[in-house]
This record gives sequence, C-alpha cells and structure tokens, in this order.
Amino acid sequence: MRLVFAGTPETALPALKALLRSSHEVAAVVTRPDGRSGRGRRLSASPVASLAAEAGVEVLKPAKARDPEFLDRLREIAPDCCPVVAYGALLPREALDIPGHGWVNLHFSLLPAWRGAAPVQRAILHGDNVTGAATFQIEEGLDTGPVYGVLTEPIRPADTTGDLLGRLAAAGASLLLDTMNGIEEGVLEPRPQPTEGVSHAAKLTPEDGHVDWNTPALHIDRLVRACTPAPGAWTHFRDTRVKLGPVRPAPDAEKLAPGELRAGKNEVLAGTATHPVVLGDVQPQGKRPMAAADWIRGVDLAAGDGFARGADSTDGADSTSRDAPN
Repeated sequence: MRLVFAGTPETALPALKALLRSSHEVAAVVTRPDGRSGRGRRLSASPVASLAAEAGVEVLKPAKARDPEFLDRLREIAPDCCPVVAYGALLPREALDIPGHGWVNLHFSLLPAWRGAAPVQRAILHGDNVTGAATFQIEEGLDTGPVYGVLTEPIRPADTTGDLLGRLAAAGASLLLDTMNGIEEGVLEPRPQPTEGVSHAAKLTPEDGHVDWNTPALHIDRLVRACTPAPGAWTHFRDTRVKLGPVRPAPDAEKLAPGELRAGKNEVLAGTATHPVVLGDVQPQGKRPMAAADWIRGVDLAAGDGFARGADSTDGADSTSRDAPN
C-alpha cells in the first residue's frame, strides 16, 4: 500500500523503520513542527522528521492537521492508509476521510483500558500487572475506534515508563506492520471495543511527579517509576528541588518518619507512610544524577534533615520545574 506515516517522538521510530523496510511505500511522514529543546533551547526537528529526511521521505509539519495546505498535499499524495504512532495532535474529519483505509493508530494499552496520552505511565502508576498494545481505526472520539489487533506485555516489578515503552514500541512495530499487511490482503476487519473496562490516561505533568512522603512506599515506588524518564519525580531537600530516580521498597528496614533520611554504608533510606524506600539516583538542581550514597556524603546530613514531607511543600520556585523533561 501507499502509506503516509504520522508520528513524532523516538517511540515512533521502530514502527517507521519497520514500514520503511517493508514492501509498502512510505510516501511521506507527518510530524509535529520543529520545537525547542535542550539547555540551549535550540530549534530541532522531531526524531521522526530526522529519520524520514535520512531516508529521503517527504516530511510534512503542519501547525494544525486541519491546515488547508496540508490537507491539499495529503490529497495529492493519495495514501491508501495512514499508520500513526504518537503523533501528538488531533486529526479532523477532513483528514480522516482522505485515505481509503483510514488512519490506523498503534496505541500502547489494551483498549479500552487507558485511552489517552499517557497509557504506559498510568498503567504503572495504577499497579497493573499486564499491559500491551493495540492497533485501531482512528475516529473522532479519543481512542474509541474499532480494534484490528492486540499484543500483551507483562509489567515487571522494576519497570519504568522508559523501560516498558521501549519494549512496547519494538513489539508494536511488528503489530502495526502485520496490521498493514492484513488490511492490504483484505483479511482483517476491525472489531468494536468493549463498552466495559474503559479507563482514561491523562498526561502526567511535572507537578504530578512531586513525591508526597506521607503516602505508602508502594505508591511512591510506582509514582517514581511512572514518571521516569518524564516528567520526572522530585522532592525538596533544604528548600531546593531534587530529582529522584527509581526507588526500591525496603519492607524489612526499620521504620522512619515520612521524609526522614538515614544513610547507611552503601545505601540511603527515606521514610514513607509505611516502610522506607531505598533511594536510587539523586539529581540536585544544576548537577548531574548521582548515586544516593554519593549525594548524601556531600550534603553533611544533620539530625532532623530530610525531604519535605508533603506534596504541598514548596520552596517559592516555579512548581512546574523549568528543567524537568517533558
């Protein structure tokens, strides 16, 4: 088939690579406009745009998918189908009607669970044991269209969003290619999603990553893993912001007050509402991430020192964290 691929971040690259290697023709890609990133806030193309340019594929970067120039160009290309992975913008009816086989999205959940922008983060935060990916026909509702195919993937106890998303992106690339093949051969018919089991996955904001040490260790473990690598988990230490890498619950450790820190020879414990957690990497403002044991040696921990206990504690700084990844 003649395809126009829509996607933006690195998560979409495995699928685009699979389609470029396939017998299908990727006539163009659609991606979000260039954005500013990094400490220098330089304007840069999306990962999908960069890969497409390297492959000699036309790149379309409409500010909005309803822009007349974009729609006219899409009609000129006349794709049979438009596969989508993490494009990042809503598609209007005018665009949905152009390809003969519509737009087919690869979504990283077992629909109808976790419809929305952050299905992997929400699955980890919710404590799900299993997730997966699904290909479905895009319609005007939010991830409500009929499903072509699914795969499942266990959520491991130490999985971060980055870990799990990496596995799903790789496995999902094969699922999306299989779906394109099945549509071309006329052997796949999408089936309506069940009406039960619907849940929604709103995007996690930097403020969502603020750790409340008055909550149980299990919740803190899930929160930090869900926020890694983005938007990032963080807390306050001596009125300054500190980013946190994944932690490890320590149910057999001596109980500590919420936020209380205790340094051992090779590890650092932080108190929660239940049992402590062992800290992983710690990143003070303006510095690189470091092992918690290295960080604690440099702060000269005094009696009573610890992380700010509640999620409503602030240091007067912008609560959305200027340098938090997003």
